[in-house]
Amino acid sequence: MRSRFYVPLHGIVAINLEETTLIRVLKLGILSVLLAITFQVQNLPAQDAKKIRIGFSIEAMNGERWQTDLDSFEVTAKKLGAEVISFDAKGQDDLQFTQVKEMIKSGIDVLVLLPRDTTTAGRMVEAAKAANVKVISYDRLILNSDIDLYVSFNRAEIGKMQAEYLVKHAPKGNYVLIAGSPNDEGAKVLHDAQMAVLQPYIDRGDIRVIADEFIKDWSPTEAYLFALKTINSSQGNITAILASNDGLASGAIEALRDRNLNGKVLVTGQDADLAALICIAGYTQAMTVYKPIPAEAAAAAEEAVRLAKNEKPRANGTMSNGKKNVPTIMLGPVLVTRDNIKTTVVQDGFQKLSSINQALPPDQQIN
Repeated sequence: MRSRFYVPLHGIVAINLEETTLIRVLKLGILSVLLAITFQVQNLPAQDAKKIRIGFSIEAMNGERWQTDLDSFEVTAKKLGAEVISFDAKGQDDLQFTQVKEMIKSGIDVLVLLPRDTTTAGRMVEAAKAANVKVISYDRLILNSDIDLYVSFNRAEIGKMQAEYLVKHAPKGNYVLIAGSPNDEGAKVLHDAQMAVLQPYIDRGDIRVIADEFIKDWSPTEAYLFALKTINSSQGNITAILASNDGLASGAIEALRDRNLNGKVLVTGQDADLAALICIAGYTQAMTVYKPIPAEAAAAAEEAVRLAKNEKPRANGTMSNGKKNVPTIMLGPVLVTRDNIKTTVVQDGFQKLSSINQALPPDQQIN
């Protein structure tokens, strides 16, 4: 039996309110509160209602270089309130394409893309553009594609630095060139810049290039095999090895060590890897090129957030990728030798002096 309530009105009549009526009143009150909350949420600023999501696709997380980039990128992006989704493609083009499509499907606003093959990566850009996702080409320029921004270091300047160092310290002799991946446009830019410096010496007959090879996937193992073959065929008559990065340099140095030539041949590099700095301090590698990677990664993260907000990127130039003149942020590299390790990579916090010295005998340590 339902309970009944009697509410007297002016002492004359009474209205019977059943329990179900009270419940309806309560429901109306709750509904009013919910509508008020909904109104407040709908009127929040857009950036609070939808967090910016950035996808960072990396062709292969080999060595220390790309992990440093990703860590620095994530720190800056998170400070700016953005969420970062990253994938390692393990050096496989098709896997990277699949991963990129997964990121696009998950609802990213901007794709930061570091491809293995800059000549075929356009399909990933097309997939992003079809979903109205902006694209930043990171460190390597994606060719013939509608990218929104390119962020990198001046590769032509790096190649010039490497070759100029060698001709200054060894203006005559037999040279070996170990270039990067044939699928990486940046490797070709490096090689062209190196040759521009060497050509006058070659023309005069002062320098003879006895071996010149692009190495698949920048592989240190392949560089070792190539260097060992060249050492054997030349009977060790090599003055300098112009290796385009520290990974290739490490392969060359290992081959020289196998033939008791380590420290007797000038070897260049790039990236300021810890292993390379140890070799430089130990006199088995002549130089490397330091690229302030945190600055590159931070710039890419900042611009990704700007693009997500439909703001114009803060480029300091343009570069043609065969399809368009791409807005470009180009950062400057720094030459590193044993004499300035402390005032460059150590001072910047990129590498620790203790990590370098602990791998060296006391007489080779940097004080």
